[in-house]
Amino acid sequence: MMANNEKENHYLLKDWKPENSAFWENKGKSIARRNLWISVACLLLAFCVWMLFSAVAVNLNKVGFNFTTDQLFLLTALPSLSGAILRVPYSFMVPILGGRRWTVLSTIILIVPCIWLAIAIQNTATPYWVFITIALLCGFAGANFASSMGNISFFFPKAKQGSALGVNGGLGNLGVSVMQMVAPAVIFLPMFAFIGFHGVTQEDGSTLALSNAAIIWVPLLVIATIAAWFGMNDIASSKASVRDQLPVLKRPHMWLLSLLYLATFGSFIGFSAGFAMLAKTQFPDVNILKLAFFGPFIGALARSFGGVISDRLGGVKVTLVNFILMALFSGLLFLTLPGTGSGSFVAFYVVFMGLFLTAGLGSGSTFQMIAVIFRQITIDSVKKRGGSDEEAQHEAVTDTAAALGFISAIGAVGGFFIPKAFGTSLAMTGSPVGAMKVFFVFYIVCVLVTWLVYGRRKPAKQ
Repeated sequence: MMANNEKENHYLLKDWKPENSAFWENKGKSIARRNLWISVACLLLAFCVWMLFSAVAVNLNKVGFNFTTDQLFLLTALPSLSGAILRVPYSFMVPILGGRRWTVLSTIILIVPCIWLAIAIQNTATPYWVFITIALLCGFAGANFASSMGNISFFFPKAKQGSALGVNGGLGNLGVSVMQMVAPAVIFLPMFAFIGFHGVTQEDGSTLALSNAAIIWVPLLVIATIAAWFGMNDIASSKASVRDQLPVLKRPHMWLLSLLYLATFGSFIGFSAGFAMLAKTQFPDVNILKLAFFGPFIGALARSFGGVISDRLGGVKVTLVNFILMALFSGLLFLTLPGTGSGSFVAFYVVFMGLFLTAGLGSGSTFQMIAVIFRQITIDSVKKRGGSDEEAQHEAVTDTAAALGFISAIGAVGGFFIPKAFGTSLAMTGSPVGAMKVFFVFYIVCVLVTWLVYGRRKPAKQ
């Protein structure tokens, strides 16, 4: 028992002071970076599992199932819905259990929906409700974002928050495009026939082994879990109860920043889920599946860049310019559609890539705003009531991590709302214009909120 306690203590950082420059340069930086890169790997795989049905659902009927288009669409949307809901409890878990332990647990459980989905695909008698259940379980992967971002925020000093969170979130988001590139490649290879996962012969003579799209992530998840167990750390000062984290819900900034994050990350994950379907309805002659991955790819990379430049220029400035560009691109999109504009796929694709780029960039800049603003607000509040610097720093990191978790939960709702809005608009009017008008107005509102609430604040508060 004593030996086990010693091992656990080895992974526990009892005196973590990232704001102390000497500590940071001599010891903190290397530890923080190691935890960051392992976190990135785990989060990237989580995003692969979260968006798994966007690649699987479109092929289910090709392997013998007979689901309707609406049923298949629901399977792609449900992981985003459950992921958004689960981000709320996940945001509490790091301060309760510790970042290392929770990363291990939240990563290893993702093996369950992967294996279950691979098995379910093998049997065409599998009922629809089973796939619904698996889709909801994939939402656990999306919830990992809240705990991962909160955990990384504990490791880095205020000046490095935007860069660190941008890298963690941006490269984690890259899992969407990684999955959309890997899954179509492996489903035509007899990779797992030796363990009983066989394919179905198609009309062109090829064999579609759809189960591969799910089972391919299992060994990678095992490796990532082992890396987290042996390579990550828990921070003693990050410990907090649920009660300690709830006060952030009373702050108006929590809800205003949630609105901004819904417009950025919600757009990124929503467009990732709905872009291919939208493009197919407007330009049916184009094989969009070969091009769909590029949007999430540039959006994910832009998120990392958004965090870095926000540390240098200020998150508010970057976010404000970004929302102006998002409104501009969403307005230009009307001009590219058949019936309302030129009907040019090239123009449609280029403008949509602009939306992916700005959605990713804004995700990084708004998260930098959250980290900096909440940290400053909490420190000011503690000092105002006479608290010590140490007490202020402790409450600041706790409140910031809680805020990041809650806000990320609200942002993830966009993954369900955007494709659903496109679907509803198409069903009611035969055009996506109605949904796009809502998005355009929403981005304009976010421009006003960013400028009126945060644009005129003192630099120290930004």
